[in-house]
Amino acid sequence: MKKSKKFSYEGLQGKVRSLKTPVIEVWKNQYPDKIYTITLEIPEFTCICPKTGLPDFATIRIEYSPRRHCVELKSLKMYTIFYRNLGIFHEHVVNKILEDFVRASRPRWVKIIAEFNPRGGIKTTVTGEYNNKRDTLFAKAKGVPKKLRR
Repeated sequence: MKKSKKFSYEGLQGKVRSLKTPVIEVWKNQYPDKIYTITLEIPEFTCICPKTGLPDFATIRIEYSPRRHCVELKSLKMYTIFYRNLGIFHEHVVNKILEDFVRASRPRWVKIIAEFNPRGGIKTTVTGEYNNKRDTLFAKAKGVPKKLRR
């Protein structure tokens, strides 16, 4: 019987979805009836490559349309610092941040783009998105132009 090849990455990220991360705090949006976009940029994001143990550097851009809550920036900064010494794949970084961001703020929509600095001549960009369809229908009904709806 032939053994299947086991890759050295196996098992390194098995519990990433249950990872206990700091809380992203929010504050009450006084304009929940307005559809607008908030853009946040984190130019000094760092984490660790789970394979090599070397640091990975990235710029993370978060664009979102708040509904009832906006994200409190100091807590977001503390949240991102959590990753500084964590071995995690680029793809998992974006998806974990996306899950935690949506859980905390319940936005109409959010798009997270992480541009990691080149490693071995390869630049990695990972994009994750969440879109609450109910809010998209609301925007259509209010006559919001399609390019602003996302």
